[in-house]
Amino acid sequence: MPSGDVLYLACAAMAPRLRAVQAAGLAALDAGAAPWQAPPEPPEAMLERLRGGIAALLDGDSGAIAAVPSASYGLATAARNLPLDAGDVVLVLEGQFPSNLLPWQQRCAERGARLVGVQRGEGGDWTAAVLAALESGPLPRIVALPQVRWDDGALLDLDRIAPRVHDIGAALVLDLSQSLGALPADLARWRPDFAVSVGYKWLLGPVGLAWLWCAPHWRTLGLAIEQHWSARDAGDGWRFPLDDAPLYRAGALRFDAGGLDDPVRLAMAAAGVAQVAAWGVAAIADALGERTRALDAALDAQGLSRWKTPGHAPHITALRPPADQLDAVFAAFQRERIVCTRRYGLLRIAPHLHVEVEDMARVAAVAAAATC
Repeated sequence: MPSGDVLYLACAAMAPRLRAVQAAGLAALDAGAAPWQAPPEPPEAMLERLRGGIAALLDGDSGAIAAVPSASYGLATAARNLPLDAGDVVLVLEGQFPSNLLPWQQRCAERGARLVGVQRGEGGDWTAAVLAALESGPLPRIVALPQVRWDDGALLDLDRIAPRVHDIGAALVLDLSQSLGALPADLARWRPDFAVSVGYKWLLGPVGLAWLWCAPHWRTLGLAIEQHWSARDAGDGWRFPLDDAPLYRAGALRFDAGGLDDPVRLAMAAAGVAQVAAWGVAAIADALGERTRALDAALDAQGLSRWKTPGHAPHITALRPPADQLDAVFAAFQRERIVCTRRYGLLRIAPHLHVEVEDMARVAAVAAAATC
């Protein structure tokens, strides 16, 4: 965790590493120094245990979870599997994070389909804007959305959006990278075809291990974008006949990427997920909501109400200073050791539990002083 007088508010980029995560990684690294000795837990068992921990944050079905190296890998898998024909539409948000944009751009170009971007609604209401786009046509074949926007923390109400997507017969793909571990995820209600999340940020694990959730249909008929031995059921002999590949392993494991049996990453990820489970996602959301509400109140008290982001998630928001004051405010934060993320004219604020509610008054005060 951050030390001294540093106020670290960039958890939407990278959460500070927990001591338990650091210790788990170092222990696994030490164990790997003697590969001739049996590991405390085989990587295969570690991965299955971790898969169960991720499933508990989604719908409880570990057979729905594939281990992938990144959210973009998972989204590329979704793009390759979902039907898309010439003239079809894929609906995304304007300014959506590239990982959930580039695969659709490529797939649309390949298939002669069209990408349509939803513009921010009046008052910053993305939910209303998406619903309006679903009503006004052309009706999309695929709708690819985040639960929380990456740049300013704007929250999309998937409880309202998902039923309308299903009503029009479109496939739903969700990027939960900025919400899983900090907000509850109701996949049973939303019923996406695919959902992805990175394993760092709000899951508190390392970079290089992410998660892909697949609907039942794709667990039996989906095609992986990578072919490797560990996704196949070759039996104890590891024999791969020349004429025909062994069947995929059951469930979403057909989409597992190769090379993710690294005990260091697995141990760190497991420690992070265990801590999220111990705290409880609902409790995390409540606690972080206290902090961002305190920031909003402090901005009001400093006369900076116009800088707030309306409709933000509990754990992410952004300051919206006038363009001619942005540099001064960001420089003031750097001088005062307030660490946040600058994104496209916004100062993204993303605290975790190491931040105190009282710290938010310091943020608003430094911002106000920088504009005097």
